[in-house]
Amino acid sequence: MTDFLEFLRATSYPGRGILVGRRCVYYFIMGRSENSRNRVFVKTEDGIRTEAHDPAKLSDPSLIIYHPVRTMGRDLVVTNGDQTDTICEHGDFRRGLMTREYEPDDPNWTPRISAIMHEDGSFELSILKRKDGRCLREFFCYEGCDEGKGYFISTYQGDGSPLPTFAGEPMEVSVHSPEEVWAALNADNKVSLYTNMNGEVKLFNKNLGD
Repeated sequence: MTDFLEFLRATSYPGRGILVGRRCVYYFIMGRSENSRNRVFVKTEDGIRTEAHDPAKLSDPSLIIYHPVRTMGRDLVVTNGDQTDTICEHGDFRRGLMTREYEPDDPNWTPRISAIMHEDGSFELSILKRKDGRCLREFFCYEGCDEGKGYFISTYQGDGSPLPTFAGEPMEVSVHSPEEVWAALNADNKVSLYTNMNGEVKLFNKNLGD
């Protein structure tokens, strides 16, 4: 099992990341451009959405303004893009994602990462990524996990040009407090963090002084 805090401290730019554990879900966003960094998380009736911290600086909302977290019945859906809405519209995690593919941001072709947590503690993680010019859709199903342990997936393996796509199965990582995770994220690149532990939601936004 990987120490999650050590991993975050050693990885300057994993991009967007989802961690699902026992009764907990974390989602963070990072940014390198002014447009990507100009965001905050705000609560909605059924989850959260991103919005521009300074609307005057928003140059392209297409891939950065969306609902990362929504409830779907008794399930919780978490993603790095507008596929959250697609999943909820279909009412089914896999069926919704089978209609989507990676993001059209050549040359990075950012993967779409998604998760769903069920009421019984089971969950799924997914990544839609480009391979050989086509979309590879991977799904990972878990019956649950032990206390203090989680499974993590991110858009990138780290920084680079082009950015290297996440590879392999979700990482088995240790679970830490929201405050510890926020502190471990790269200070220059982190933007926002959503945490839900036992139903208690916390939001951290760099642009709001967190």
